[in-house]
Amino acid sequence: MPSVAHLARPGSASAPGDTEGWLLAAATNVLAANWLGSSTVPSRSLYPHQWSWDSAFISLGMRHLSPSRARRELRTLFTGQWAGGRVPHILFDLATPPEAYFPGPGFWQTGATSGIVQPPVHALAVWEVHRADRAGSNHAGFLAEMYPKLVAWHSYLRTRRDFSGDGLVSIVHPWESGMDNSPAWDVPLSAVTSIDPAAFTRRDLEHGHAADRPTDEDYGRYVRLATEYRDIGYADARWLDGENRFAVEDPGFNALLAASELALDEIATELGLPSRHAETAARIMDALVEHLWDAESRFFFTRDVLTGKLSQEFTCTGLLPLLLPELPVAAELLATATGPRFGLGIALGVPSYDLTAAGFDPAKYWRGPAWTNIGWLVHRGLLAHGEPGLARRLRSDLLDSAWRTDFAEYSDPVIGEGHGARSFSWTAALTVDLLVSVPAT
Repeated sequence: MPSVAHLARPGSASAPGDTEGWLLAAATNVLAANWLGSSTVPSRSLYPHQWSWDSAFISLGMRHLSPSRARRELRTLFTGQWAGGRVPHILFDLATPPEAYFPGPGFWQTGATSGIVQPPVHALAVWEVHRADRAGSNHAGFLAEMYPKLVAWHSYLRTRRDFSGDGLVSIVHPWESGMDNSPAWDVPLSAVTSIDPAAFTRRDLEHGHAADRPTDEDYGRYVRLATEYRDIGYADARWLDGENRFAVEDPGFNALLAASELALDEIATELGLPSRHAETAARIMDALVEHLWDAESRFFFTRDVLTGKLSQEFTCTGLLPLLLPELPVAAELLATATGPRFGLGIALGVPSYDLTAAGFDPAKYWRGPAWTNIGWLVHRGLLAHGEPGLARRLRSDLLDSAWRTDFAEYSDPVIGEGHGARSFSWTAALTVDLLVSVPAT
């Protein structure tokens, strides 16, 4: 299929005006080019394997183009699920040269997967993929197959990662948040001793500007944490006992778990099974409000489990509880979202970090740029809380960004310039979903 660059844009002699039609065709081509046969890589250059929450977002777009392929995407990811329910953040393509990505399978020492996780958006994806093609899904036994896997995944998180006993899941590595370099991790990460950067070879710098990526010192801390976790056999019960530890309750991660519990409730009902998933979702939401909500700031902050302190950094993860329809502080959170810190309705997309902060950087990885997956999640939250006007504006911003940047990994929320990889899979997939699922008016 032709690449994005080979598709004539509207306004040219060969394409006289259908912008959304061009976007749909171009996004379809991106997803075709990044398909490996059983899963989709986020990009052919920087991310040559299957990533966990990427595949969930990819399936949400693919359900409109090929429901069977969307089902296969998720099924393939869950072939890497561990016996205890953990869904690792990477399923490695062992045919890819080991030097293509660091840390690769040899580092993790677990076979074909990594040992850490990513946000649990999968049940939401499974439910939406099923809804897109109920007949095909039922014929394939998709829900019946995926439901026990999803229950085991959520059970692992709720039982093995609730370090505080307060009903919230902790992450043990910044990468588990999916927002690797967020300022929300700076303080807890500062207690971790960095490994000498000379001890490993960063592959990410071969595909992006060093100024846009995490520093060598922070990357050394990431490697230290992954090494420590690996060396205790990924035993969560032993994690808090040693030095160089990171344990943080992330509002975005937990909001996605609650939203996916609501999706599990829908799946269980569809399968005719008894369910208490809605009650579980409500408990997680209540814990979010009790422990991570700051009423004075009108925002959800991350909390360092080791110190009990909230971060006080306004990052996009604190907006994701908007996904929960019954969120009791939604009006206050929306006021913060539309205020100067995030400029929702004015900024281009959803900034990943406080626009007014001294450390805001519109080009640096998770320290300012807008990401399509976060925009898509916030868009869903706006619709859940009766904000169709803001949702329309955000949809327009996300589609315009995909158009202008050739589906960039992330973009400047002030001037719209694209950064990171191009032809990025979740940008393309969620563009498809916004085009097909959400009307323009």
